[in-house]
Amino acid sequence: MTPESSPRSVVLLGSTGSIGTQALDVIARNPERLRIAALAAGGGRVDLLARQAAEFRAEAVAVADESAVPALKEALAAHGAAPVVLAGAEGVAEVAAWPSGGGTDAGNGPIVLNGITGALGLTSTLAALEAGRDLALANKESLIIGGPLVKRLAKPGQILPVDSEHSALAQCLWAASPSGADARAVQRLVVTASGGPFRGRRRVDLWDVTPEMALAHPTWNMGPVITINSATLVNKGLEVIEAHLLFDIGFDRIEVVVHPQSVIHSMVEFVDGSTIAQASPPDMRLPISLALGYPERIPGAASPVDWTQAHTWTFEPLDDEAFPSVSLARHVGTQGGTAPAVYNAANEVCVEAFMKGALPFPGIVDTVAQVVSEHVTSQASTVEEVLAADEWARSRTAELTA
Repeated sequence: MTPESSPRSVVLLGSTGSIGTQALDVIARNPERLRIAALAAGGGRVDLLARQAAEFRAEAVAVADESAVPALKEALAAHGAAPVVLAGAEGVAEVAAWPSGGGTDAGNGPIVLNGITGALGLTSTLAALEAGRDLALANKESLIIGGPLVKRLAKPGQILPVDSEHSALAQCLWAASPSGADARAVQRLVVTASGGPFRGRRRVDLWDVTPEMALAHPTWNMGPVITINSATLVNKGLEVIEAHLLFDIGFDRIEVVVHPQSVIHSMVEFVDGSTIAQASPPDMRLPISLALGYPERIPGAASPVDWTQAHTWTFEPLDDEAFPSVSLARHVGTQGGTAPAVYNAANEVCVEAFMKGALPFPGIVDTVAQVVSEHVTSQASTVEEVLAADEWARSRTAELTA
Protein backbone atom coordinates (compact mmCIF):
# COMPACT_ATOMS: atom_id res chain seq x y z
CA MET A 1 0.00 0.00 0.00
CA THR A 2 1.45 3.34 -0.98
CA PRO A 3 1.27 6.39 1.34
CA GLU A 4 -1.29 7.92 -1.06
CA SER A 5 -3.65 4.95 -0.81
CA SER A 6 -6.77 5.19 1.30
CA PRO A 7 -6.87 2.98 4.39
CA ARG A 8 -8.05 -0.56 3.83
CA SER A 9 -11.55 -1.26 5.16
CA VAL A 10 -11.67 -4.00 7.81
CA VAL A 11 -14.74 -5.88 8.96
CA LEU A 12 -13.92 -7.40 12.35
CA LEU A 13 -15.98 -10.35 13.56
CA GLY A 14 -15.47 -11.24 17.21
CA SER A 15 -14.27 -7.75 18.11
CA THR A 16 -14.69 -8.14 21.88
CA GLY A 17 -12.63 -11.34 22.11
CA SER A 18 -8.88 -11.82 22.41
CA ILE A 19 -8.18 -11.76 18.67
CA GLY A 20 -10.58 -8.87 18.13
CA THR A 21 -9.11 -6.59 20.78
CA GLN A 22 -5.56 -7.24 19.54
CA ALA A 23 -6.67 -6.57 15.96
CA LEU A 24 -8.13 -3.24 17.07
CA ASP A 25 -4.80 -2.37 18.68
CA VAL A 26 -3.05 -3.01 15.35
CA ILE A 27 -5.64 -0.91 13.50
CA ALA A 28 -5.52 1.94 16.02
CA ARG A 29 -1.75 2.21 15.57
CA ASN A 30 -1.98 2.20 11.78
CA PRO A 31 -4.84 4.56 10.81
CA GLU A 32 -3.15 5.44 7.51
CA ARG A 33 -3.26 1.77 6.47
CA LEU A 34 -6.37 0.31 8.11
CA ARG A 35 -9.81 1.47 9.20
CA ILE A 36 -12.82 -0.28 10.72
CA ALA A 37 -15.90 -0.53 8.52
CA ALA A 38 -18.01 -2.84 10.70
CA LEU A 39 -17.88 -4.87 13.89
CA ALA A 40 -19.61 -7.99 15.17
CA ALA A 41 -19.58 -9.90 18.43
CA GLY A 42 -21.54 -12.51 20.32
CA GLY A 43 -23.45 -10.05 22.48
CA GLY A 44 -22.10 -10.78 25.93
CA ARG A 45 -20.07 -7.56 26.21
CA VAL A 46 -22.29 -4.92 24.65
CA ASP A 47 -20.73 -1.94 26.41
CA LEU A 48 -17.28 -2.86 25.09
CA LEU A 49 -18.74 -3.38 21.61
CA ALA A 50 -20.42 0.03 21.79
CA ARG A 51 -17.19 1.71 22.91
CA GLN A 52 -15.34 0.06 20.04
CA ALA A 53 -18.00 1.19 17.57
CA ALA A 54 -17.73 4.77 18.83
CA GLU A 55 -13.93 4.87 18.90
CA PHE A 56 -13.48 3.36 15.44
CA ARG A 57 -16.57 4.98 13.89
CA ALA A 58 -18.00 1.68 12.69
CA GLU A 59 -20.66 1.98 10.01
CA ALA A 60 -22.42 -1.20 11.15
CA VAL A 61 -22.47 -3.38 14.26
CA ALA A 62 -23.92 -6.87 14.68
CA VAL A 63 -24.58 -9.12 17.65
CA ALA A 64 -25.19 -12.85 17.32
CA ASP A 65 -27.46 -12.78 20.38
CA GLU A 66 -30.64 -11.02 19.27
CA SER A 67 -31.73 -10.46 22.87
CA ALA A 68 -28.70 -8.17 23.34
CA VAL A 69 -29.95 -5.61 20.80
CA PRO A 70 -31.80 -3.31 23.24
CA ALA A 71 -28.80 -3.13 25.57
CA LEU A 72 -26.49 -2.56 22.61
CA LYS A 73 -28.59 0.31 21.26
CA GLU A 74 -28.67 1.90 24.70
CA ALA A 75 -24.90 1.57 25.05
CA LEU A 76 -24.30 2.95 21.55
CA ALA A 77 -26.44 6.00 22.35
CA ALA A 78 -24.53 6.51 25.59
CA HIS A 79 -21.26 6.56 23.64
CA GLY A 80 -22.62 8.85 20.96
CA ALA A 81 -22.48 6.23 18.18
CA ALA A 82 -25.24 5.54 15.66
CA PRO A 83 -24.18 2.69 13.36
CA VAL A 84 -26.55 0.34 11.56
CA VAL A 85 -27.43 -2.42 14.06
CA LEU A 86 -27.93 -6.01 12.90
CA ALA A 87 -28.60 -9.15 14.90
CA GLY A 88 -28.57 -12.93 14.82
CA ALA A 89 -26.42 -15.24 12.72
CA GLU A 90 -27.91 -13.62 9.62
CA GLY A 91 -26.92 -10.17 10.85
CA VAL A 92 -23.33 -11.26 11.52
CA ALA A 93 -23.18 -12.82 8.04
CA GLU A 94 -24.55 -9.58 6.54
CA VAL A 95 -21.81 -7.62 8.30
CA ALA A 96 -19.25 -10.08 6.87
CA ALA A 97 -20.14 -8.78 3.41
CA TRP A 98 -20.16 -5.10 4.47
CA PRO A 99 -20.20 -2.73 2.70
CA SER A 100 -22.41 -4.14 -0.01
CA GLY A 101 -20.77 -3.66 -3.39
CA GLY A 102 -17.37 -2.86 -1.90
CA GLY A 103 -14.29 -3.26 -4.08
CA THR A 104 -12.15 -6.37 -4.16
CA ASP A 105 -8.79 -5.07 -5.39
CA ALA A 106 -6.13 -7.48 -4.15
CA GLY A 107 -4.39 -6.11 -1.08
CA ASN A 108 -6.55 -2.99 -0.82
CA GLY A 109 -10.16 -4.12 -1.08
CA PRO A 110 -12.27 -4.76 2.04
CA ILE A 111 -10.97 -7.56 4.24
CA VAL A 112 -12.88 -9.57 6.82
CA LEU A 113 -11.10 -10.78 9.95
CA ASN A 114 -13.16 -13.66 11.31
CA GLY A 115 -12.23 -13.99 14.97
CA ILE A 116 -15.51 -15.53 16.12
CA THR A 117 -15.04 -18.60 18.32
CA GLY A 118 -16.54 -21.92 17.28
CA ALA A 119 -18.91 -23.19 14.62
CA LEU A 120 -20.86 -19.91 14.60
CA GLY A 121 -18.19 -18.53 12.30
CA LEU A 122 -19.03 -20.81 9.35
CA THR A 123 -21.88 -18.77 7.84
CA SER A 124 -19.79 -15.60 8.16
CA THR A 125 -16.80 -17.20 6.47
CA LEU A 126 -19.01 -18.32 3.58
CA ALA A 127 -20.66 -14.89 3.34
CA ALA A 128 -17.29 -13.14 3.17
CA LEU A 129 -15.99 -15.48 0.48
CA GLU A 130 -19.20 -15.22 -1.56
CA ALA A 131 -18.86 -11.42 -1.45
CA GLY A 132 -15.35 -11.71 -2.85
CA ARG A 133 -13.68 -10.38 0.29
CA ASP A 134 -10.20 -11.31 1.35
CA LEU A 135 -10.62 -13.36 4.52
CA ALA A 136 -8.20 -13.15 7.43
CA LEU A 137 -9.12 -16.39 9.16
CA ALA A 138 -8.72 -16.78 12.91
CA ASN A 139 -11.90 -18.85 13.19
CA LYS A 140 -10.27 -22.15 12.21
CA GLU A 141 -13.48 -24.03 13.04
CA SER A 142 -15.29 -22.63 10.01
CA LEU A 143 -12.67 -24.04 7.64
CA ILE A 144 -12.42 -27.32 9.51
CA ILE A 145 -16.12 -28.11 9.73
CA GLY A 146 -17.04 -26.62 6.36
CA GLY A 147 -13.93 -27.75 4.51
CA PRO A 148 -15.45 -28.73 1.14
CA LEU A 149 -17.85 -25.76 1.18
CA VAL A 150 -15.16 -23.24 2.04
CA LYS A 151 -12.62 -24.70 -0.40
CA ARG A 152 -15.18 -24.61 -3.20
CA LEU A 153 -15.81 -20.88 -2.69
CA ALA A 154 -12.31 -19.65 -1.94
CA LYS A 155 -10.15 -18.36 -4.77
CA PRO A 156 -6.36 -18.86 -4.60
CA GLY A 157 -4.91 -16.48 -2.02
CA GLN A 158 -8.31 -15.31 -0.78
CA ILE A 159 -7.87 -16.90 2.68
CA LEU A 160 -5.06 -15.45 4.80
CA PRO A 161 -4.29 -17.46 7.96
CA VAL A 162 -4.24 -15.68 11.32
CA ASP A 163 -3.38 -18.62 13.58
CA SER A 164 0.28 -18.10 14.48
CA GLU A 165 1.20 -21.61 13.28
CA HIS A 166 -0.44 -21.28 9.87
CA SER A 167 0.81 -17.75 9.42
CA ALA A 168 4.28 -19.16 10.10
CA LEU A 169 3.81 -21.95 7.57
CA ALA A 170 2.60 -19.45 4.98
CA GLN A 171 5.61 -17.20 5.62
CA CYS A 172 7.99 -20.14 5.24
CA LEU A 173 6.36 -21.12 1.95
CA TRP A 174 6.42 -17.51 0.71
CA ALA A 175 10.11 -17.29 1.65
CA ALA A 176 10.86 -20.43 -0.36
CA SER A 177 8.89 -19.20 -3.36
CA PRO A 178 7.08 -15.84 -3.26
CA SER A 179 4.80 -16.96 -6.08
CA GLY A 180 3.78 -20.03 -4.09
CA ALA A 181 5.88 -23.06 -3.19
CA ASP A 182 5.40 -26.15 -5.32
CA ALA A 183 3.85 -28.79 -3.05
CA ARG A 184 6.21 -31.33 -4.62
CA ALA A 185 9.13 -29.43 -3.05
CA VAL A 186 7.65 -29.75 0.44
CA GLN A 187 8.67 -32.80 2.44
CA ARG A 188 6.55 -31.95 5.47
CA LEU A 189 4.90 -29.20 7.46
CA VAL A 190 6.05 -29.08 11.09
CA VAL A 191 3.48 -27.48 13.39
CA THR A 192 4.84 -26.49 16.79
CA ALA A 193 2.96 -26.76 20.09
CA SER A 194 3.82 -25.23 23.44
CA GLY A 195 2.63 -28.43 25.11
CA GLY A 196 0.23 -26.44 27.30
CA PRO A 197 0.27 -26.29 31.09
CA PHE A 198 0.51 -30.09 31.48
CA ARG A 199 3.46 -30.81 29.23
CA GLY A 200 5.43 -33.77 30.56
CA ARG A 201 2.58 -35.19 32.62
CA ARG A 202 1.39 -38.74 32.09
CA ARG A 203 -2.24 -39.51 31.41
CA VAL A 204 -2.66 -40.92 34.91
CA ASP A 205 -1.60 -37.53 36.33
CA LEU A 206 -4.34 -35.61 34.51
CA TRP A 207 -7.49 -36.86 36.24
CA ASP A 208 -7.27 -34.28 39.04
CA VAL A 209 -6.78 -31.27 36.73
CA THR A 210 -9.18 -28.40 37.53
CA PRO A 211 -10.48 -25.71 35.17
CA GLU A 212 -8.31 -23.14 36.96
CA MET A 213 -5.21 -25.25 36.29
CA ALA A 214 -6.15 -25.77 32.65
CA LEU A 215 -6.71 -22.03 32.10
CA ALA A 216 -3.17 -21.19 33.24
CA HIS A 217 -1.47 -21.36 29.84
CA PRO A 218 2.32 -20.91 30.14
CA THR A 219 2.77 -18.83 26.98
CA TRP A 220 -0.35 -17.34 25.41
CA ASN A 221 -3.09 -15.09 26.77
CA MET A 222 -6.25 -16.33 25.05
CA GLY A 223 -9.97 -16.83 25.58
CA PRO A 224 -11.17 -19.68 27.85
CA VAL A 225 -12.28 -22.11 25.12
CA ILE A 226 -9.07 -21.93 23.10
CA THR A 227 -7.02 -22.07 26.32
CA ILE A 228 -8.69 -25.32 27.38
CA ASN A 229 -8.25 -26.61 23.82
CA SER A 230 -4.55 -25.81 24.11
CA ALA A 231 -4.35 -27.73 27.38
CA THR A 232 -5.92 -30.84 25.84
CA LEU A 233 -4.07 -30.19 22.54
CA VAL A 234 -7.42 -30.39 20.74
CA ASN A 235 -6.44 -27.02 19.36
CA LYS A 236 -3.34 -28.60 17.83
CA GLY A 237 -5.49 -31.34 16.33
CA LEU A 238 -7.71 -28.70 14.75
CA GLU A 239 -4.60 -26.95 13.45
CA VAL A 240 -3.39 -30.14 11.75
CA ILE A 241 -6.71 -30.36 9.88
CA GLU A 242 -6.53 -26.65 9.07
CA ALA A 243 -2.98 -26.99 7.71
CA HIS A 244 -4.11 -29.84 5.46
CA LEU A 245 -6.95 -27.74 4.07
CA LEU A 246 -5.00 -24.50 3.69
CA PHE A 247 -1.89 -25.91 2.05
CA ASP A 248 -3.16 -29.11 0.37
CA ILE A 249 -0.56 -31.26 2.11
CA GLY A 250 -1.47 -34.82 3.12
CA PHE A 251 -1.86 -35.75 6.79
CA ASP A 252 1.11 -38.11 6.50
CA ARG A 253 3.28 -35.04 5.76
CA ILE A 254 2.11 -32.88 8.69
CA GLU A 255 3.95 -33.34 11.99
CA VAL A 256 3.46 -31.83 15.44
CA VAL A 257 6.47 -31.12 17.64
CA VAL A 258 6.43 -29.69 21.17
CA HIS A 259 8.38 -26.43 21.50
CA PRO A 260 7.75 -24.97 24.99
CA GLN A 261 9.29 -21.56 24.30
CA SER A 262 6.74 -20.79 21.52
CA VAL A 263 9.25 -18.75 19.52
CA ILE A 264 9.43 -21.00 16.47
CA HIS A 265 5.80 -20.92 15.37
CA SER A 266 6.11 -23.59 12.69
CA MET A 267 8.52 -24.90 10.07
CA VAL A 268 8.52 -26.26 6.54
CA GLU A 269 10.93 -29.04 5.62
CA PHE A 270 11.76 -29.36 1.93
CA VAL A 271 12.70 -32.41 -0.11
CA ASP A 272 16.36 -31.36 -0.34
CA GLY A 273 16.75 -31.50 3.46
CA SER A 274 16.43 -27.76 4.09
CA THR A 275 14.06 -26.48 6.78
CA ILE A 276 12.74 -22.91 6.97
CA ALA A 277 11.36 -21.73 10.32
CA GLN A 278 9.51 -18.56 11.35
CA ALA A 279 10.59 -17.09 14.70
CA SER A 280 9.16 -14.28 16.81
CA PRO A 281 8.16 -13.77 20.44
CA PRO A 282 4.60 -14.99 21.08
CA ASP A 283 2.37 -12.06 20.10
CA MET A 284 -0.77 -12.51 18.01
CA ARG A 285 -0.52 -8.96 16.70
CA LEU A 286 2.15 -10.16 14.27
CA PRO A 287 0.02 -12.72 12.34
CA ILE A 288 -2.98 -10.39 12.60
CA SER A 289 -1.06 -7.50 11.05
CA LEU A 290 0.43 -9.73 8.36
CA ALA A 291 -3.02 -10.90 7.27
CA LEU A 292 -4.55 -7.41 7.35
CA GLY A 293 -1.63 -5.76 5.57
CA TYR A 294 -0.88 -8.52 3.04
CA PRO A 295 1.00 -8.46 0.72
CA GLU A 296 2.94 -5.84 2.73
CA ARG A 297 4.23 -6.08 6.28
CA ILE A 298 3.20 -3.45 8.83
CA PRO A 299 6.27 -1.99 10.59
CA GLY A 300 6.39 -2.35 14.36
CA ALA A 301 3.43 -4.71 14.62
CA ALA A 302 5.19 -6.70 17.33
CA SER A 303 8.59 -6.90 19.01
CA PRO A 304 11.24 -9.08 17.34
CA VAL A 305 13.53 -11.64 18.97
CA ASP A 306 16.29 -9.89 20.92
CA TRP A 307 19.38 -11.40 19.31
CA THR A 308 21.71 -9.68 21.77
CA GLN A 309 20.55 -12.12 24.46
CA ALA A 310 21.29 -15.82 24.85
CA HIS A 311 18.42 -18.14 23.93
CA THR A 312 17.74 -21.83 24.38
CA TRP A 313 15.00 -23.36 22.26
CA THR A 314 14.02 -26.98 22.77
CA PHE A 315 11.92 -29.45 20.81
CA GLU A 316 10.44 -32.77 21.90
CA PRO A 317 8.00 -35.31 20.49
CA LEU A 318 4.31 -35.21 21.29
CA ASP A 319 3.09 -37.73 23.89
CA ASP A 320 0.14 -39.27 22.04
CA GLU A 321 -0.83 -41.43 25.02
CA ALA A 322 -1.31 -38.49 27.39
CA PHE A 323 -2.69 -36.23 24.64
CA PRO A 324 -4.52 -38.37 22.06
CA SER A 325 -6.38 -35.42 20.53
CA VAL A 326 -3.93 -34.94 17.65
CA SER A 327 -4.02 -38.57 16.50
CA LEU A 328 -7.81 -38.46 16.77
CA ALA A 329 -7.84 -35.31 14.62
CA ARG A 330 -5.72 -37.05 11.97
CA HIS A 331 -8.27 -39.86 11.87
CA VAL A 332 -11.14 -37.38 11.65
CA GLY A 333 -9.42 -35.29 9.00
CA THR A 334 -8.70 -38.36 6.89
CA GLN A 335 -12.36 -39.33 7.10
CA GLY A 336 -13.35 -35.83 5.98
CA GLY A 337 -16.98 -35.00 5.26
CA THR A 338 -18.93 -34.26 8.42
CA ALA A 339 -16.43 -35.98 10.76
CA PRO A 340 -14.44 -32.78 11.53
CA ALA A 341 -17.69 -30.97 12.40
CA VAL A 342 -18.53 -33.72 14.88
CA TYR A 343 -15.03 -33.59 16.41
CA ASN A 344 -15.28 -29.82 16.86
CA ALA A 345 -18.86 -29.74 18.17
CA ALA A 346 -18.36 -32.59 20.62
CA ASN A 347 -15.26 -30.88 21.96
CA GLU A 348 -17.05 -27.57 22.52
CA VAL A 349 -19.73 -29.30 24.60
CA CYS A 350 -17.09 -31.29 26.50
CA VAL A 351 -15.13 -28.14 27.33
CA GLU A 352 -18.28 -26.56 28.74
CA ALA A 353 -18.97 -29.71 30.81
CA PHE A 354 -15.39 -29.71 32.12
CA MET A 355 -15.64 -26.04 33.08
CA LYS A 356 -18.79 -26.86 35.08
CA GLY A 357 -17.10 -29.78 36.84
CA ALA A 358 -19.24 -32.38 35.06
CA LEU A 359 -16.36 -34.05 33.21
CA PRO A 360 -12.75 -34.87 34.21
CA PHE A 361 -9.97 -33.41 32.09
CA PRO A 362 -9.04 -36.64 30.21
CA GLY A 363 -12.76 -37.23 29.71
CA ILE A 364 -12.87 -34.33 27.23
CA VAL A 365 -11.01 -36.16 24.47
CA ASP A 366 -12.31 -39.59 25.54
CA THR A 367 -15.88 -38.37 25.07
CA VAL A 368 -15.07 -36.68 21.76
CA ALA A 369 -13.58 -39.97 20.54
CA GLN A 370 -16.74 -41.86 21.53
CA VAL A 371 -19.01 -39.40 19.72
CA VAL A 372 -16.80 -39.52 16.62
CA SER A 373 -16.92 -43.33 16.65
CA GLU A 374 -20.72 -43.30 16.77
CA HIS A 375 -21.12 -40.82 13.91
CA VAL A 376 -21.92 -41.99 10.40
CA THR A 377 -19.90 -39.63 8.20
CA SER A 378 -21.54 -37.99 5.18
CA GLN A 379 -20.14 -35.72 2.46
CA ALA A 380 -20.76 -32.25 4.00
CA SER A 381 -21.92 -30.95 0.61
CA THR A 382 -24.30 -28.33 2.06
CA VAL A 383 -24.32 -25.99 5.03
CA GLU A 384 -27.45 -27.74 6.29
CA GLU A 385 -25.65 -31.08 6.27
CA VAL A 386 -22.72 -29.67 8.23
CA LEU A 387 -24.98 -27.95 10.77
CA ALA A 388 -27.07 -31.11 11.17
CA ALA A 389 -23.92 -33.09 12.02
CA ASP A 390 -22.90 -30.31 14.41
CA GLU A 391 -26.30 -30.39 16.11
CA TRP A 392 -26.30 -34.19 16.38
CA ALA A 393 -22.83 -34.16 17.93
CA ARG A 394 -23.81 -31.54 20.49
CA SER A 395 -26.94 -33.43 21.45
CA ARG A 396 -25.16 -36.76 21.78
CA THR A 397 -22.29 -35.23 23.74
CA ALA A 398 -24.72 -33.51 26.09
CA GLU A 399 -26.30 -36.91 26.77
CA LEU A 400 -22.92 -38.46 27.57
CA THR A 401 -21.85 -35.60 29.87
CA ALA A 402 -25.15 -35.09 31.67
